[in-house]
Amino acid sequence: MNRKIEKLRKERGKNCEEISALQGRNKEIDGQITELENTDIIGIVRESGLTPDSLSELLRAMKENAAGVLSHKTIKEEAEDEN
Repeated sequence: MNRKIEKLRKERGKNCEEISALQGRNKEIDGQITELENTDIIGIVRESGLTPDSLSELLRAMKENAAGVLSHKTIKEEAEDEN
């Protein structure tokens, strides 16, 4: 067989192994990112004094009336700025 072909196939195999290893590492990194994001979210919720039930209600209300929630927040912020 042609030596160049053998060499290229060998190089391609090595590249496939490296790609597979990097994809595995990316999955690990993605898991770590998700875990840290979840920890941050839990911290924010606890700092806000929300219970799981009140958080659920807040998220449900935001889904149902996103514009209303946003406008209420804006009105509240404007009132605080005036004081």
